[in-house]
Amino acid sequence: MNKKISQYIFLIVTGSLLFISCKVTEPYTAPQSLPFDQYRDQQQTDSVNIASISRNEFFTDPLLQAYIDSGISNNPDLQMALMRIQQSQSYYSQSKAAFLPSLNANASFTESKLSEAQGFGIRTSATQFVLGVTSDWEADIWGKLRSSRKASLASLLQTEMASKAIQTRLVADIANYYYLLLALDEQLAITRQTVINWDTTVQTMRALKEAASVTEAAVVQSEAQRYAAEVTIPDLKQSIRETENALSILLGRPPGAIERSSLQSQKMVAALQTGVPAQLLVNRPDVQQAELNFRYYFEMTNVARSFFYPSLSINTSAGLSSLALADFLDPASFAASIGAGILQPIFNRRLNRTRLEVARSQQQEALLGFRNTLLNAGREVSDAISLYENAGEKISIRTLQMDALQKSVNFSEELLQNGFANYIEIINARQSLLLAELGKVNDRLQQLQSGVNLYRSLGGGWKE
Repeated sequence: MNKKISQYIFLIVTGSLLFISCKVTEPYTAPQSLPFDQYRDQQQTDSVNIASISRNEFFTDPLLQAYIDSGISNNPDLQMALMRIQQSQSYYSQSKAAFLPSLNANASFTESKLSEAQGFGIRTSATQFVLGVTSDWEADIWGKLRSSRKASLASLLQTEMASKAIQTRLVADIANYYYLLLALDEQLAITRQTVINWDTTVQTMRALKEAASVTEAAVVQSEAQRYAAEVTIPDLKQSIRETENALSILLGRPPGAIERSSLQSQKMVAALQTGVPAQLLVNRPDVQQAELNFRYYFEMTNVARSFFYPSLSINTSAGLSSLALADFLDPASFAASIGAGILQPIFNRRLNRTRLEVARSQQQEALLGFRNTLLNAGREVSDAISLYENAGEKISIRTLQMDALQKSVNFSEELLQNGFANYIEIINARQSLLLAELGKVNDRLQQLQSGVNLYRSLGGGWKE
């Protein structure tokens, strides 16, 4: 009768614990309020977003498309990120297996001898043979194991988002280096043509000197400007070589030449639509990673909270045990046991309280990190929008400047040949035209790279 009463009490206590366990852990809710509701100076209500465009739609150059695909397949940083995903998957599988009981097999042979004092002056010995299995299982009453599993899942998803964040950065870096190469090619071509033009000017100056229209100073000054343009060519070649090497490393291959098209052939998506800020939480992997980091520490707080409550464990064992090897397989040597226990922490040197305090602090830190990541994402979008718009404005103004400077060069040459202009005027006009031509290349590079950075900052580049 007493045994049945004990069983009933045990079941009632266990049932009560299960009933109130839902109050120990809290259900996860994502941060609701975004720290901003619009990009700076942008009133966006249209949810159309270039982040949803695939890489091959955004980057139309076939060579660039091939380089991006190669980088995604071979870049060492991205490959290491994939390895970290595999590690997190293993930890997550382990967290799911925590719900299962452990099972261990054991076999032992024990021989013991009694002292003469214990055996009344006679030394005796005893031998025991044991073969069996043991099993332990902890009931997840307070949700500790469930919260641990959720935390492991959040950690796994974090590594996946981290890999996607690396990919978006990689795609943008490859494109930016590629566009930089095209711009350097264009600047090198402009500089070489400028040297040729200066050769013509030098010859003109010499002819005018022979006609006593200019002095030797004019010839020397024109030659000096010719050399000033030519001396920049080695630096441009070095920049091209270094950029090719850097791009090769991103592609996961040894430094080498990069086949490419031209700056003039590059096309940008007609409308760089940014959508609404709330889409950053869906499109940007690093923002999702930060939110998952908050989720991880939220669940770890649940785990820390569950340590204050009793744990229920069940252990069983079964096997054969005999003092004589001849009787080892006798059915009478079979033995089995089952037991259950509840362990309630009372005093453990403040371990549980410290664990909970640290977990709560880490959770709050992760929340602040998430909001900071989101704010920085919004800043990057705002910067890229402004830079793209300003580049377009500069290109329009630069075109007018170059038209005026080209006319200035033509007029100066004509006036010089007819004796109505000073040689300084033609030198200044040509120098200003060269700077404007190089500036136009930089304006176009800025426009292309700001478009790439806007695509990345909105979360584009990781979707197929």
